[in-house]
Amino acid sequence: MVCWITELLIGLVYCLTFNKFTHSLIQYKVPVILGIESSCDDTSASICVDGTILSNIVTNQAIHEAFGGVVPELASRVHQQNIIPAVQQALITAKVSKNAIDAVAFTRGPGLLGSLLVGVSFAKAFALAKSIPIIEVNHMQAHVLAHFIGNNKPSFPFLCLTVSGGHTQIVLVKDYFDMEVVGQTLDDAAGEAMDKTSKILGLPYPGGPLIDKYARLGNPDAYRFPEPQIPGFNFSFSGLKTSILYFIRDNVALNPNFITENLNDICASVEKRIVTILLNKLQKAAQFYGIKHIALAGGVSANTGLRQGLNELGDKIGWNCFIPEMQYCTDNAAMIAIAGHYKFLKGDFVGQDVAPLARMPM
Repeated sequence: MVCWITELLIGLVYCLTFNKFTHSLIQYKVPVILGIESSCDDTSASICVDGTILSNIVTNQAIHEAFGGVVPELASRVHQQNIIPAVQQALITAKVSKNAIDAVAFTRGPGLLGSLLVGVSFAKAFALAKSIPIIEVNHMQAHVLAHFIGNNKPSFPFLCLTVSGGHTQIVLVKDYFDMEVVGQTLDDAAGEAMDKTSKILGLPYPGGPLIDKYARLGNPDAYRFPEPQIPGFNFSFSGLKTSILYFIRDNVALNPNFITENLNDICASVEKRIVTILLNKLQKAAQFYGIKHIALAGGVSANTGLRQGLNELGDKIGWNCFIPEMQYCTDNAAMIAIAGHYKFLKGDFVGQDVAPLARMPM
C-alpha cells in the first residue's frame, strides 16, 4: 500500500511540477518553505517566505459528518483527492513559483497513520522531483510554534496550554524546539470531552463548535459539574464525561424534553467546568515556574469561552497572554511551514527513508 500511494503521488507531483500557471509568479532569495499538514481530516498546504506566511489553504472533509466522527480510511482517501489542489492553490495564492521552493516541511506525527502517509509521501515525492530537502515536523510542536506567525510573539521561556481533541498538555517552551511537557491528561483530552458531550446531547458532528455556539446563549452557573482532583499539573476528563452522562440520563428520565429545553444552559455549564479545569492547572504551573508569558494553542484554543477565560485570568494575574488567530488554531499547514522555517535555518533535514508515526512524543 505504501509503495502504491507513493508511486501514485510521484506521478501526480510530476504533473504538478511541469504544469504552467498563467499568472505572475515571484522568485525569492530567502528561505521558501512549502508546508503540508494531513494528520487527521484536514488537508492543508501553506507557503512561508522568510518566516512570513503568504498562504494557508485548508480543505475540510464533510464526509465524516454522516458517521459522527472521523473514519480513518475515508480520511486518507480524501487526502489523496485534496492534496494536489491544496498545494496548487497555496502556490497561486502566495504567487510563488514551484521552482522557488527551498524545502518541504510535513507533519510526521502524531496522527492517523493513513492520513499522515499521504502527506509524507507527497512531501517526499515533491522534494525528490525538485531535488530539495524535506523537514519532518511534530504536529504538537507546530501548534506551539503557531505563535511565531505574525508580529505578536511570546518571549522564551513561556508556558503553552495546548488543547485539542486528542491532546491536553501544559508545555514549558524554552526555545523553538526545546519543549518539555510538564502536565498532560491521564485519560481523555479536553476536546474529546466536548465532542463526547455533544454526542450525549444528540448534536451532529463536529460537536465542539456547537457546544461553543450554544454556550454563548446559556447560563454557565445553571448546573455544577465536578472538578477532578488530580495531583500536580496533570488533567483528567474521563470522570467529568461520566458525570455529564449520568446527569443527562437521570434528568431525561424525569423529563424527556430536558435536553431540548435546557440545551444552552447545559452547554454553558459543561464548557465552564472544562475551562476552569484547564485554567486552574495552568495557573498552578505558572506560579510554580514563575512565568508570566502564557500561550494557548490547539484546536480547542478556538473555543470562545477558553479564549475569554484566559484573557480575563491574565488581566487579573498580570500575565502576557498569546492566542493565535483562529485560522492557526485548528490543524493547518501554516504552523507546519513556520516550524519548517526554523528547522531550515538549523539545517535540520531528514532523508527519503522517513516514515510517518502515529505516536510522536513532544
